[in-house]
Formats: sequence, structure tokens, C-alpha cells
Amino acid sequence: MDLQQLLDSITPQVYKQLQRAVEIGKWLDGRPLTDEQKSLCIQAIIAYDQRYPEHQRTGYVPPKSTECETPAAEQPLKWEH
Repeated sequence: MDLQQLLDSITPQVYKQLQRAVEIGKWLDGRPLTDEQKSLCIQAIIAYDQRYPEHQRTGYVPPKSTECETPAAEQPLKWEH
């Protein structure tokens, strides 16, 4: 089985399990993910996400519709006596 066949065999259920494993750092049976497993899971999640439009992908943050206000920390202080 080549890489593309492997990625094509990922079902939505397997995808969710991979996401969960990365989130909590362990498999469903409680065994911890190794660094290599975590890296491979993240790569599989990214490859799976490429099938869908950008707004449906893991970690997508929509663009802001309005400009941000100046944070309070950057506004000048007004001293009153």
C-alpha cells in the first residue's frame, strides 16, 4: 500500500480518532503517543484536510470582518488630579 492509498483509506471516524489522539497525547486505549506517532498523525490530519475547502479544515480561522480596535494597553493614559 502506498502513501496515497493509505490516506484514501482514512475514514471520517479514523480522522476524528487521530485528531483526538493528538489533542490528548494518547490513543483511545490510554497508551501515550510517541513523538514519531504524533508527527505522523498530524501529517495524516493535514493530508486528509486537503480534500476539503479551506474553511472546513482543522485550525481554520476566518478572516476578521472588521478592523480591531486599539488595545487598551496602547491607548494613552489620562491622568486626573
